[in-house]
Amino acid sequence: MERIAIVGRSGSGKSTLARRLGGRCGLPVIHMDQLYWTPGWVEQDPEVWRAAVNAAAAADRWVIEGVGSSASALRFARAEIIVWLETPRWLCLWRAVRRSLTTFGVVRPDIAPGCPEKIDLAFYRYIWNWDRDTRPRLDQAIAEQAAQARVMRLRTRAQVDAWVAGLGPPAAPA
Repeated sequence: MERIAIVGRSGSGKSTLARRLGGRCGLPVIHMDQLYWTPGWVEQDPEVWRAAVNAAAAADRWVIEGVGSSASALRFARAEIIVWLETPRWLCLWRAVRRSLTTFGVVRPDIAPGCPEKIDLAFYRYIWNWDRDTRPRLDQAIAEQAAQARVMRLRTRAQVDAWVAGLGPPAAPA
């Protein structure tokens, strides 16, 4: 496995899984939030963002985590596997709120520089309404752009752990 895309609702565990897979498979990890946000939580220019995602997806090997269906064509077209984390929304919302409270003011490694963790009610609404507002676009993008990819839908931590364990021994350091 050389190219893995991870998608799912915010708080589903995409970044955590990406780091696990990157270490286990020896793949570089790309967090789409690092490409999307600029300091102060300002959205990147859409064309600049799509170009950055396409440049990342053009590489030979990667784990790319994030949603961004509007910048997904090359990423999905090149992915060998798409891991869709279908974590329940209540759990995702709980994780996001907990993360905001425990890392408030800290810039996480999977977010762009200059974007400290904050309490954000609009973000929590986004998580709650994701199935209605975002999931249909993501379903459509995968159906249209990822015919060659195997799509794994994992709902629980136990399913994620079992799948990762089934990948075999971790890659040797390069």
